[in-house]
Amino acid sequence: MDVSAVPNIKQYINGEFLEADSNEMFSNISPFTNKEINQVAKGSEVDIDIAVAAARDAFKHGPWREMPVKERLNYIKKIADLIEEEAEEISYLESLDTGLPISQTKKQAARAAENFRFYAEMVNSRLVGEAYQVDEAFINYTIHKPVGVAGLITPWNAPFMLETWKVAPALATGNTVVLKPAEWSPLTANKLAEIIDKAGLPKGVFNIVHGFGETAGAALVAHPDVQLISFTGETKTGSEIIRNGASTLKRVSMELGGKSPAIIFDDADLEKALDAVVWGIFSFNGERCTANSRLFVQEGIHDEFVRLLKERVDNIIIGDPMNPNSEIGPLIHKEHFENVSRYIQLAREEGAEVISGKIPEELKEGNYVAPTLLLNCRNDMTVAQEEIFGPVMAVIPFKSEEQVLEMANDSKYGLAAYIWTTDIKRGHRLAQKVDSGMVWLNSQNVRDLRIPFGGSKNSGVGREGGHYSFEFYTETQVVHVSIGEQSIPKFGVKKKQQITASEIR
Repeated sequence: MDVSAVPNIKQYINGEFLEADSNEMFSNISPFTNKEINQVAKGSEVDIDIAVAAARDAFKHGPWREMPVKERLNYIKKIADLIEEEAEEISYLESLDTGLPISQTKKQAARAAENFRFYAEMVNSRLVGEAYQVDEAFINYTIHKPVGVAGLITPWNAPFMLETWKVAPALATGNTVVLKPAEWSPLTANKLAEIIDKAGLPKGVFNIVHGFGETAGAALVAHPDVQLISFTGETKTGSEIIRNGASTLKRVSMELGGKSPAIIFDDADLEKALDAVVWGIFSFNGERCTANSRLFVQEGIHDEFVRLLKERVDNIIIGDPMNPNSEIGPLIHKEHFENVSRYIQLAREEGAEVISGKIPEELKEGNYVAPTLLLNCRNDMTVAQEEIFGPVMAVIPFKSEEQVLEMANDSKYGLAAYIWTTDIKRGHRLAQKVDSGMVWLNSQNVRDLRIPFGGSKNSGVGREGGHYSFEFYTETQVVHVSIGEQSIPKFGVKKKQQITASEIR
């Protein structure tokens, strides 16, 4: 993996690529070699202030929110076209930066272009108001207006796609943006800035400040001129963002952690269920918020299903993320590798049987964790309750529908769930009782861009996706119009004195 041609990264503010105000840089480290890829401008509160001022000025005085919708959406479509043109480089940079296998990052680049094209269509077809007539006296109607400066804080897993997932609806609805990408994955965020710059958006409409969460991220959250904060990441950070942004009454959208259950009944199509749960936990190196990290298998098929799981784990290809045949690459960062490894050791201490693949000797410099099964688990174990965010799945047997529902819901998280059964009545019944924002019934994790995405409990606040994003990225304003004669109460008007008959005489 040649990193010699990767340039250093600057901030992108007000249409220019700039050094940080402090001129400080930080190292971007390869997950494959743990050596430096490049240097990145280290943003601070000062850089956030400059970026927010540019975005605020572009919103208040620039052409973006006032330009005809068709013209604005032409920019959005142009960004999509440019992403498609640059898809090969984007997928390469994503794999280089994150360790995700390139066969998977190629699909993410395509999905990113689709995000922009989709929201260009949605604004045209679904960003509509309603009208309410009251007899012949009034017509009340609603319109959707952009809110202002959107602060977007994005994670390091599938960063390019998740950045576009937020940037596309924010821009398409007329807001301006300050993006703070994850410090562990800055390469494709910078590529997005280059693409948007090439698309020719007005200055200040889109800005990026690179840096650390506790400095640049915290400053963005607390800034009084930022009206919206959309965050994807871990639950602890999400709760801190809500707390820190409360004093300025920001709108917040939080897509947080998960410990999603997959429930396999003994009447399920086992081959399809096996394909789905293996993909669901081991693709994206297990660094996926909707991963089925808790697997509940009914007792009648438990032993056979575990046998098949072991075979699959043995056959998963661990390799260089640039190799198109690789199915598992290195975890994003040494710190995260150590955290996932700590959970695997904890599983042993808690009494689980740990089944894990082997890391080839030539990959030992990277942050590799082999696909891992935790057998003989109980739902109250730490490894079954806390989000590990790696290629690690806890396997738990169950007897009845009632028992598995109780265990599935016995978690602080509620992002996703997966149910496999040929008893469709049971499938619907259980799906509606599981505490999660999303449920897949007899399906792997596939998603239509039109549906809402989000979780319950500690897995998030609000919904984004489809027209549901408009509730967050736009202000609904009501206009009341009088169309008939009205009787308006008179206040402060001196009443005329009545004249009596005796006064006339």
